[in-house]
Amino acid sequence: MIKAEELEKYSSAITLSDMEIFVYPELMYSLVLANIMSPILWKWRKLETFEKIKNKTPYRRFMRMRQFIMDEYDFNLDLETWGLTHKDVELERFKDTIDPRDIAQSNALFGYTGDKYYFDVEIRKHFGLDKYDSEIIPYWKTETLEAMDAFQYKPGYDKKAGECVSLAALYAAAAFVVCDIPLEDIYMILTPLHSQNYVDVNGGVITNNRRIVTKSMWFNGTEISMKAQRAMKNEQITIVAHSTGHVHCFYDDATIDPKAYEGFKNRLDDYLTEQFDLLTFSNFLRAYHDYQKYFQYCRELRGQKKFIDADVLFRYEHGSNYRIADQTFDKLLEEVSDEDFTPYKRLDRMCSEQLRAFVEYEQIDVFDPEGQAKLKDYLSTLLPDVDAFMEDMTDFLKTEPRLPSGDKKFHETEPVKISPEQSREEIIDYLQGLRSSNKMVDLAFYAYRDMETCDWVPFARAAIERNPVSIETAKDISTEKLVKWLGPMVNESIYQGKRIAQPDEVVNYQRGDGAEKAFALANILHERGHEDDITVTIDGHDVTVECDKVYRFVSSKELRGTVRIKPDGKIEAQSL
Repeated sequence: MIKAEELEKYSSAITLSDMEIFVYPELMYSLVLANIMSPILWKWRKLETFEKIKNKTPYRRFMRMRQFIMDEYDFNLDLETWGLTHKDVELERFKDTIDPRDIAQSNALFGYTGDKYYFDVEIRKHFGLDKYDSEIIPYWKTETLEAMDAFQYKPGYDKKAGECVSLAALYAAAAFVVCDIPLEDIYMILTPLHSQNYVDVNGGVITNNRRIVTKSMWFNGTEISMKAQRAMKNEQITIVAHSTGHVHCFYDDATIDPKAYEGFKNRLDDYLTEQFDLLTFSNFLRAYHDYQKYFQYCRELRGQKKFIDADVLFRYEHGSNYRIADQTFDKLLEEVSDEDFTPYKRLDRMCSEQLRAFVEYEQIDVFDPEGQAKLKDYLSTLLPDVDAFMEDMTDFLKTEPRLPSGDKKFHETEPVKISPEQSREEIIDYLQGLRSSNKMVDLAFYAYRDMETCDWVPFARAAIERNPVSIETAKDISTEKLVKWLGPMVNESIYQGKRIAQPDEVVNYQRGDGAEKAFALANILHERGHEDDITVTIDGHDVTVECDKVYRFVSSKELRGTVRIKPDGKIEAQSL
């Protein structure tokens, strides 16, 4: 029996909205563990694309997995996939857990826009949030792996899909199962508008929606890389989740291992910091192209010194496969027309190579105030605003993430210690044994929808309170027609075994086991305000929904239980 004060958290593990994860941060890693238990992910291991590289390094496999995810999954930004709710309803749910003002300051659905950067790029308009300026807001739900795969059945979709938090959870689980990367090396990073992972492999990589960003990509100055930096540069990181626990920017208590958190911060800092050299300076000019007009490149070609304006050279690079200052630089120069080279140095521009030589000779640390002062003095006659240049360049070379403070009350919890060498069955058995001592693991079985071992009340509560799509879809359909509509729907669950989909998953994907269709019907009947109790009984193959009448469905889940939904929404459940 779940305690009354924990029922909201446990029912949230079923629906997994972004708001619920924000309020209950342990849910983030619970979803990762649910995906690790999923049979779908373990089938990936046997795919030819991964079988061929099973003896390669975890990094090589991770890079291959990136391509697989890009090929197989779309990034879904349809905010109304899971229907609409009311701001006051959501705030009322969580008022005893978190201050509503903190939610308003940190959640995009309640008006959060981030700092000046996000105002400038109209981030709410970008996400489609600008149309929600009333009390009505969308559920922004995170999907399990099964729900992501089932998007291929949703009208208007032709492949699997998921939003950014779903993709982050998928990446974390797949890195472990498919790429043999230990959970200890995977850190989840959540901001109000985004979700990423830092994976400590090969110098570090960051997952970003379907893509991943290596350190060299982070600093390459391309438009796509600069976009990948937006959340880390411009948002407060609300949650860091790990196999040892989590830390949240608003909560004084944290469960993450403090040593693991400190190690993460150090490794992330290394990843987000790059030293000045000709390559990184060229990358900076690529990103901040307004400074190109003050610089040129000076090379020796066929025994003669040649000079070319930086902005001219970058125009050549734009249409080329080669890049300035990397190992392909000479090939890029071969593409430049002779008339764009000059045999003399322009006095109003500095050679990039000259700047690099000065920094090396003077042993300047561009992050040190003394070094910055020396560099500013050197550039002061060239640049009209040398302070702005220095600020932009150091900002480019070093990202300072706003992580949750390490000044927390850390509570030691038993960490999750599983190995990719274990079988799926061994991992599930181990996690079952950890449920009583680790809340995050216990919640994982609810996210996994394991109704053989979970209390039915949280599932039923989520089904009747947070599944508006099925209600909206059926609003003009009579009960008799509704049963006829549900009955012929593909009688196949998106979840294997004794796991059950929520009503809106049934309706969105147009399929479901008889037990799942029964809860979809119960949700709609409850919304219609019946004065009688609604009773869902699952007895092996036989499923009934009893209200004013008895409606029958057939199930292959082999579950046994009764759920009684009172007119006031209270729920009673028992096993048969």
